[in-house]
Amino acid sequence: MLYLVPTPIGNLKDITFRAIEILKSVDRILAEDTRVTKKLLNHYNIEKPLVSYHTHNEHKTTDNIISILSTGEDIALVSDAGTPGISDPGFLLIKACHAQGIKVVSLPGASASITAIAGSGLPSNRFHFEGFLPHKKGRKKRWEFLSGYPYSIIVYESPYRIIKLLTEICEVLGEQHPVTVAREISKVYEEIEVKSCIEHLEKYKAKQKIKGEFVVVIGPKTV
Repeated sequence: MLYLVPTPIGNLKDITFRAIEILKSVDRILAEDTRVTKKLLNHYNIEKPLVSYHTHNEHKTTDNIISILSTGEDIALVSDAGTPGISDPGFLLIKACHAQGIKVVSLPGASASITAIAGSGLPSNRFHFEGFLPHKKGRKKRWEFLSGYPYSIIVYESPYRIIKLLTEICEVLGEQHPVTVAREISKVYEEIEVKSCIEHLEKYKAKQKIKGEFVVVIGPKTV
């Protein structure tokens, strides 16, 4: 069977006992970046064959992995951080497993999006997970959709484009629109701040260098 195993998004302690047990029991592990996964496995004294499975090779390797699973092997799929398939590789393989009658077991665990909105101070009873916006093509159309969405919106962003994202939020929804910026979740320099969009923008424009991975929660218009 195929196990979907969430991995820590920062703090290596944020992994379940069950996840460690599964990683120790499977025949091999599919990893987005084997170097990153190796550090996690070493930390928990897990020795298993690692196979590279990422965005650039998933179309070519999925059929081969299905063949291996069909022989009776158990395989774990992990991403660099968080839950596989959520803005990370996995969908094609998971879909193929279901089509071939191969059992898929999805373990609960770390997710940056859920962690961020839970601590955002913004309405979380209903929300839209956008993930990464298109860098260029299609970005305007996505903002046209998001501008009319009545609930909180979760967006992932890199330190290189956070200013662009905040600028667009100010332009589309207004400078005073409530936004929570979560940076480096579960890590040493974690920040979760709810402010107006313009306050966030001014803060990051003033920085000489921006570091960390970002989860931005955009509040609904009714807040």
